[in-house]
Amino acid sequence: MTKISVFIVEDDPMVLDVNKSFLQKMTQFQLIGESQNGQEAFEQIKKVKPHLVLLDMYLPDISGIDLFQKLRNERIPCDVIMITAARDTKTVQEAIRMGAVDYLVKPFRFERFEKALQTYYQTTKKISNTTTVAQEDIDKLFGYQQEADLVLPKGLNDITMKQILDALNEIDGSITSEQLAQNVGMARVTVRKYLDFLANKGKVQIDLKYGTVGRPTKYYSIK
Repeated sequence: MTKISVFIVEDDPMVLDVNKSFLQKMTQFQLIGESQNGQEAFEQIKKVKPHLVLLDMYLPDISGIDLFQKLRNERIPCDVIMITAARDTKTVQEAIRMGAVDYLVKPFRFERFEKALQTYYQTTKKISNTTTVAQEDIDKLFGYQQEADLVLPKGLNDITMKQILDALNEIDGSITSEQLAQNVGMARVTVRKYLDFLANKGKVQIDLKYGTVGRPTKYYSIK
């Protein structure tokens, strides 16, 4: 899958620089444009057609919601994540009704920014790799896949767990913890902790394969 193209609409230069620095840490994304006012952003977005727009609410000429509506009226095929200090329920509801894929309230930490974009990336990846989806797939896209028995203990986090599960789901068969660690770019000991947790919860199956000498090798697969 190619990189996700991103356009940032933010009138505060300092916040704009922060968002750009956050985005640079995420290799799956590429910044292709930025603007500090709504009308200019609208014209630029129509030209460059980004996959994703990071949209502020308070702009000097029109509101972020008005810009969002203009994009929808023009049927411009881009997704929107609101990044704003606006936390009133009316604004949040309007953003949801127009199809915002996430809503980040300023100020926020990089971890929340990362989670929003990683979730978007994984969702986009799943949709782009198929022409039809089952109800189960749709449920996962809308966030219904979380189960109470997968509440993570201290030391494990949701983002890493999602990366490991997504990598496992892409495997046709089984894989060792070392091979999976290479695939996701993590330390083997880290991957092994998550795999052991999933195995204890009955979500992952472990198969032992014996060689000619030494201990058997563990292979993991989604049940």
